Order: sequence, then structure tokens, then C-alpha cells
Amino acid sequence: MNTFNDIKELISALKREEKLISEMFSKRKSIDYKYSDAIALVDYDENRIDYLIQRSVVRENGGLLELDDQFLEFFEQILDVNEEINLSYIDENIKNIRENIDYFLNENNENKKYSYLRFIKKTFRKMGTVTRRSVVDLRRNIENTFKNEANYKNKQLKLENFDTKRKVIENLINHTLKLINEDEITFFNRALDEELNRIIIELKYQLGECSHNLIEIEKQIIDYLNQIKHQGKFLEKLRKLKYLKDHFTIEAETDIKQIIATKNQVVFETRSIERLNLSLDFLRESEKAFEAIKRIAKNHKNRNHSKPILADRISDEYLESNIESEVMINLEEIRNKFVATSDNLFNFILHYDFQKEVDFDERVTVFCQIISQYEQELVIEDDFQKTNDIEYAIVYSR
Repeated sequence: MNTFNDIKELISALKREEKLISEMFSKRKSIDYKYSDAIALVDYDENRIDYLIQRSVVRENGGLLELDDQFLEFFEQILDVNEEINLSYIDENIKNIRENIDYFLNENNENKKYSYLRFIKKTFRKMGTVTRRSVVDLRRNIENTFKNEANYKNKQLKLENFDTKRKVIENLINHTLKLINEDEITFFNRALDEELNRIIIELKYQLGECSHNLIEIEKQIIDYLNQIKHQGKFLEKLRKLKYLKDHFTIEAETDIKQIIATKNQVVFETRSIERLNLSLDFLRESEKAFEAIKRIAKNHKNRNHSKPILADRISDEYLESNIESEVMINLEEIRNKFVATSDNLFNFILHYDFQKEVDFDERVTVFCQIISQYEQELVIEDDFQKTNDIEYAIVYSR
């Protein structure tokens, strides 16, 4: 097995194959990554995949590729997505701190004392991060187990095991705080290091947050276990009722009819189906709505469609453009022509050509209208005449 010569070669290899590695990491739990899929991400260059295999970045097994455990664990820890709760790591750190504190107190060489102190600070710094990550992973695993585990017995057993891990984390937090506050007072008095003090303050804050979260996790586990217990009892009763029903003895051996008769829950009522009117904007713009419409149309494609009744053809004569004209009587024009004559107004109108058929009564009306509108331009005499039983005054123009 070949190894990377230095950190630059490692980083360059990861950078060059970042597309493949990121894809394999994101799909690590959903699918088995095939060699044929991986080769497409390295421009079909098998040498690049062989390079990663030789340096144990990825492993090949029967045409499938997977990230090596050490790289996978490294990526999960850095990205804080590791679901495995490594409690032994925390306990091991506590032991290492105790050992190095003893080495520090017994050492007279300042350089070696500083190396021990540096290791202690580094370990304290890691403990806060690891403990917080363990608490987060514990909460996530509890929720995933309760929501996704189908087997009730396994679900209950897993939750009880998680509760045991919670207690272990709680004990480790207490041991860490006891180490800082009680067991190693001499070390902290001798190691007058400002950075160590900042690390301890930050560690106490992180452990305090973890303790509060563990209390919430304990309540959550108790609630989940109670729900499982309640559901288990319900299923057990339901199985008994089904057994009695299958043997036609449920009414004889239980009082189910009397109990149901006293209930008035909505579940026993007839379900009414309400129509749901979708908005036009949703139907026009949503791809899901379009897919649903196509699916419904496909299911109804064999339905008999009634043809609409068509109206008769419109006759051509209705489409012809007919113009209807009407000759209007222009009083001003009549007045102008009358002024140019010496005849009296009534006689003039009686014989006037209106370009249309105008009866006697209409001509009398025109006579009256002209007198009314142009009285200042006319001379109305006291002499009267009579035509067709109509008596009228003699009117001339001025």
C-alpha cells in the first residue's frame, strides 16, 4: 500500500478528486457507489481512481467503491455529521489528562513541562467539542429511532440503550468537572497559563450546555418510552378484540356495543367529501399541477365525450351591410331659402321640396318651429288665412 509523501500531495489529491469524493460522501448511506458511476466523474480516467485506491482513500469491492474508514471518519467528524457516539474517546481523554498532569508535576525540565502542558490544553480543547458532538448525535439518533424504527421492541430497546449512553455522558461530564474543580487544584495553581484558563472557561461553558441538553434528552426518552408503552398496550387490546371478532364472540364477551353507543366522536360520523377548488395561478404555474392534470386526463381518456350541438349556418343576408339613410329637416336651410323669396312663410313651406314625403301636419310643425326660432328675422302681420281648417298668420321675411 502506497502512502502520501507529504501533506501537499494529500491536499492536492483531495482537491483534484473533490467531485468524486464529495459525491461518494453525500451518497454514503443511500446507495452503493458503482465503479461505472465513479469513472464518469474522473473524465473516464481509470488511473485517477487507481491512484486513490492505492493510497487507501477509497476501497473497491466487487465493482463498488466506498471511502476508506479513516477518511470517512475524518470527514464526518470535521463536518459534525457522525452518528456514532464514541464515549470511550472521552473517557480516554480524561485518563490522558490525568497522566500528563502527573508528568507535568513531576518534571523539572521546563521544555518537557511545556510539552505536557500543551498536550493537556489540546486535550481539554477537544473534550468540549467531542462532548458537545456526542450530545448532538445522541439527540439525533433518538429522534431518528423513534420516527423510523418500525419494530416496537427494537425501538424500545434502542431508546433504553441511548438512555444508558446518556447516563455515561453525564458521568463523564461530572468526572471532567471534578477533575478541574477538585482533583487537580495543585496543577492549576502551578500552571499559570492564560490560554489554559481561557480553555477551561470555555470547556465549563460547553459542559454546562451539554448538561442542560442531557436533561432535555432524558425527558424526551421518557416521553418516547411512554408513548411506545401506550401504543403497545393499545395494539395488545386491539389484537384481543380482533381475536374475539374473528371467533364471533366479541359481543358476548365484551361490552363493546354499550361503549360505542355512548361515544359520539367525529370518527363515527359519515365522512363528507368537500370539493377543493384550486387557484388558476397554481394550475398555470405549478409543474406538479400540470403533472396531476396529465395523469387525470390519462385516466379519463376513454370516457365518452358528448359533442356540443352546433347552431345552423348564418344566412348570408344577415351578413350583408345594409345602410339605412334618413333625410333630416334642416330648419336653417329652409329659413335661408325663404329669405330669398317674397312669398309668405306658410305658403313657402307648403310647397317646399323636403327631399322626402312630408305630410301637411309636419309642414305645419315646421312652420311653427321656424317662427319660434327666427322670430326676430320675420314680420308677422295681423292678417290671417285658412288652409285645411288651419288658420295661420301671414309671415314675411324682413
